[in-house]
Amino acid sequence: MAKRKIHITDVILRDAHQSLIATRLRTEDMLPACEWLDQAGYWSLECWGGATFDACVRFLKEDPWERLRQLKAALPNTRLQMLLRGQNLLGYRHYADDVVEAFVQKAADNGIDVFRIFDALNDVRNLETSIRAVKKTGKHAQGTLCYTVSPVHGTEAFLDQAKAMVDLGVDSIAIKDMAGLLTPSATADLVSGLKKNFSVPVFLHSHYTSGMATMCQWAAIEAGVDHIDTALSSFAGGTSHPPTESLVAALNDAGYDTGLDLETVDKANNHFREVRKKYHQFESDYNGVDTGVLLSQVPGGMMSNLANQLREQGALDRIRDVFAEIPRVRKDLGYPPLVTPTSQIVGTQAVINVLSSARYETITNEVKKYLQGWYGKAPGEVDKALQRRAVGKEELIDERPANLLTNEFHKLKEQVGDLATTEEDVLTYAMFPDQAQTYLEQRRDGTLQPEVLEPVPSGETSGVSTEFKIRVHGETYDIHVTGASPSGDSERRFYMTVDGVPEEIQLESIGEPAGAGGGSGHRARASKEGDVTTTMPGNIVDVLVQEGDSVSAGDPVLIIEAMKMETEVKATVSGAVAAVHIQKGDRVTPGDVLVEIE
Repeated sequence: MAKRKIHITDVILRDAHQSLIATRLRTEDMLPACEWLDQAGYWSLECWGGATFDACVRFLKEDPWERLRQLKAALPNTRLQMLLRGQNLLGYRHYADDVVEAFVQKAADNGIDVFRIFDALNDVRNLETSIRAVKKTGKHAQGTLCYTVSPVHGTEAFLDQAKAMVDLGVDSIAIKDMAGLLTPSATADLVSGLKKNFSVPVFLHSHYTSGMATMCQWAAIEAGVDHIDTALSSFAGGTSHPPTESLVAALNDAGYDTGLDLETVDKANNHFREVRKKYHQFESDYNGVDTGVLLSQVPGGMMSNLANQLREQGALDRIRDVFAEIPRVRKDLGYPPLVTPTSQIVGTQAVINVLSSARYETITNEVKKYLQGWYGKAPGEVDKALQRRAVGKEELIDERPANLLTNEFHKLKEQVGDLATTEEDVLTYAMFPDQAQTYLEQRRDGTLQPEVLEPVPSGETSGVSTEFKIRVHGETYDIHVTGASPSGDSERRFYMTVDGVPEEIQLESIGEPAGAGGGSGHRARASKEGDVTTTMPGNIVDVLVQEGDSVSAGDPVLIIEAMKMETEVKATVSGAVAAVHIQKGDRVTPGDVLVEIE
C-alpha cells in the first residue's frame, strides 16, 4: 500500500521572518541557502507578497521585482508562492481592476507560480478579479479562508465562502490561521467539511502564537488535509509557524510521505540560524507562546507593531489596555478578521481610543472608509451610531467596491513619470507612492542606502541605563528613553519622556543641517485650547489649511500617517489659523504644536 503524500510549503523566505524579525531578511542572505532549499523536495516556497514588498522598498532599499527574479533563477525546480490581498494587492487600499490584472501578470512573468489570494473581510467579491487574472496566466490560483472566531463565524460560513471560491475556479483552498486561533477540533471539522464538499486540494497555514498549531496540523492530516505550511526551525515557533523538521520527522515515523530530505533541509536551516543573528535589532518581543491571543486575536506581526508604536511615545505600559480595546473595536466594526489591512485599521483605532480622552474622539480615515463600505461587506452588523458619526451624510456602498473605481494604471504611469523605467516600477509606485518615489529617486541618483545593521552583541551588557536624571542650569529632569529608530541614512530618532512628557530628539551626522528630516525638536509644546497636536507619532501626509484660513471646530486641518494608517487631525476650536508649523513629510510627536488657531 502506497504511503499517503503530505505536501510541505516552507515560509522561511516570507512569513517566518515577517513574523519574527519584522520582514527585514535581505535577498543577499536568502540566496546562499537556495541550492539546498531547491533540492529538499518542497511542494512550494513562499517567498513574496505580504509585507516583503513594502519592506524591500521602505527599509532594505531593494527592488522587490529583482528579488523575485533572483529567487526564481536560484530555485528553478521549486514552485514560488506569494500572498496576495485580493483587490488590495500588496497595498492598503483597493485598486482598479486594470492595476490588479497588470500586477498579477507581472508577478507571474517574473516568477510566481502559486498565488494565495485572500480578502481581509472574506468578501469573495474582492477576490474575483485577481482569481480571474491568475487563471488567465495559467498559474495556480488559491482561494483563502481567513480564519477567525466570532459570533458570526463558524464552519458553515467558511464552507459557504469556499463554495463561492470554487465556483470562481480556484485550484485549491487554503485555511489561513494568521493569529493561531484554530483548535484541533475546529481544524478537524473545517478540513473534513472542505474535503467532503470539494474536490480541490486543501492547505493549512497556522501560526504558532497560541501554541496549538502543531496539534492543529496533526488533526488536519488525520482529517485529510493535503498541504501543510511550516518554517525551518531557525525561524519557527512564537508568532511564526511550527518547525519543518519536527513535522517531517513525525510524519515519516507515522508512515506518511513528505518527499523532504531532512539532511538537505538541515543545511539550509544551519545557514538561516547564523543569518538570524545579524538581525537581532529587529527581534520581536513576542517570540514565545502567548495564549493572550485567544482573547485579543491579535496576530503576531501586529503585536510587535503595536509594541513599537507605543514604545515610541512612552506608552508601552498601556499595551494591555490596547489588547483589551481591540476586541471592542472589532465588535463595533462587525467582527472583521484581524489580517492586513483590517488588523492595522482595528489596531490603530484601538491605540487612539486608549490614548485619547474618549473612545472614537478621533476616527481614522480607514475606519471611516471601512464603515462606508470601501473595503467590502463587514461579516457582522456594525455599530450604527459609530457608522453615522464616521460617515456623516455620505452614501454607503453595498456593491463590490472596485466597481466604483475607474482604470488607473495610465494615471499612475503619468504620475511617476521618468522615475519608472519599467511597468514593474509603475506597479511599485502604485503600491506605496511616497516610499516608492523616494526609492526610485535614490536609485536614479545612486544614493540607495539600506538600514544599518547593528553589530552583533558580544554577550556583555553595555551598562548604559535607559532611566537617569540630568541637571541643566540647576534644574533636575527625569529622563526615560523609551525607544529608538533603527540607525540608517544620516539621522536617528530617540523617543523618551522628560518628567513624564513624551519627547523626540534627532541625532544627525556631522555636516547635516540642524532639523534635517523634519524632526520635532524646534516645535513648541501644546499649551492652549487652539493648539492642534496629535496623540500618535507619525509622518505628515498632507496639510489642509494655511495661515489666515477660517476653520470650525471638528474641521480636518492635517493628515498624519501612523502604523501605516492615515488619520485626520481636526481643529479643536473655531477661529482663524494663526500659524502652521509643519509641512508634508515632517515627522511629528505627541504634544507638538502643529497648527495654531486663534
